Amino acid sequence: MNSILSGKNILLGISAGIAAYKSAFLVREFIKAGATVKVVMTPASKDFVTPLTLSTLSKHPVESHFYEKENDNELWNNHVELGLWADYFVIAPATANTMSKMAHGTCDNLLLATYLSAKCPVYIAPAMDLDMYKHQSTTNTFNKLESFGNTIIPATSGELASGLVGKGRMAEPEDIVTFITKDILSQLPLIGKKVLITAGPTYEAIDPVRFIGNHSSGKMGFELAKAAANLGAEVILITGPTNQTVNHGLINVVNVFSAQDMYDAAHKDFKTVDIAICAAAVADYKPKTVATNKIKKKDATLTLELEKTKDVLASLGAIKNSQFLVGFALETNNEVENAKSKLNRKNLDLIILNSLNDKGAGFKSETNKVSLIFKDESLKEFQLKSKTEVAKDILNEIIPFLHA
Repeated sequence: MNSILSGKNILLGISAGIAAYKSAFLVREFIKAGATVKVVMTPASKDFVTPLTLSTLSKHPVESHFYEKENDNELWNNHVELGLWADYFVIAPATANTMSKMAHGTCDNLLLATYLSAKCPVYIAPAMDLDMYKHQSTTNTFNKLESFGNTIIPATSGELASGLVGKGRMAEPEDIVTFITKDILSQLPLIGKKVLITAGPTYEAIDPVRFIGNHSSGKMGFELAKAAANLGAEVILITGPTNQTVNHGLINVVNVFSAQDMYDAAHKDFKTVDIAICAAAVADYKPKTVATNKIKKKDATLTLELEKTKDVLASLGAIKNSQFLVGFALETNNEVENAKSKLNRKNLDLIILNSLNDKGAGFKSETNKVSLIFKDESLKEFQLKSKTEVAKDILNEIIPFLHA
């Protein structure tokens, strides 16, 4: 999958028009693009397409009332929760009646209540007969809905349900998905950019079954990869052994084991990227000799001779051209001084400082507390946040430098 919709939550609203039969195909198109789909219908739309069809295709219950009258428990369908769940709300088909109500704040069914509660981008695919589409009141409705920040997906021309030929047909499902995809991509600040991110630990073999490693979970690097991809970037995520997973159409995962593996993978793609963020905890040393057979436990002590690994970050800094290069510094003392030294020695544009003295920061944590030190040695501190939010903060600080 290589769609920007991969991993997104799409709420599909269906109103009562003959084009509602296309909504089943639209659900399938969104799922093919990697999205999760839920459906909310106006009660009248069920005369044109059945909830059973849509729930089967979406693999989620279809909602159409504030509560189910047939259910003795009368469970409330929470329109606020639906609106907050969605990354994108797509209303297709949108009839003249439903759009007029949306434009004027009328709230007499679950779909309209959900629309008024939604915080996400809303896409509207009109469907109606020729004269209705051309009517001045419809034009006024379009203008009002667009003034609210909604996006209208233009109707197409063709034979209509009345037998007339002209504009008013709902766009075809595959064209709706293409329109939304292009619209999202056009607004993303990293569209057309390529980002390389390293993540996780490296394992340095002692023998066929043992290794030297560290406690990095890889979560920070994975969150950076997701944040960059969500901003439109094509991401190469080079990761050491980790339990983290990612499913995003714009992220290409390259699995490596050792520091040498990570060095080779990073150098393979570095010249083609715009941004490189080295978040991996690469081993500084490796066994000088790797035993070909498992070392038997026979002595009270075992002596290993270690040698330095290749410095991935410094080697990229040495060949850097126009790339924006970012490193991490995990420190326990003289944090800022040590981070600035690393920034300059390794020819970085930005270094992200973690302190193990900060509770909730560092390895194996869902949170992080970082300070950003830029090439001019200016410093910007952030409070403790989830690693998801930290990743967004880091990318937002990098983006202005790409357009400077």
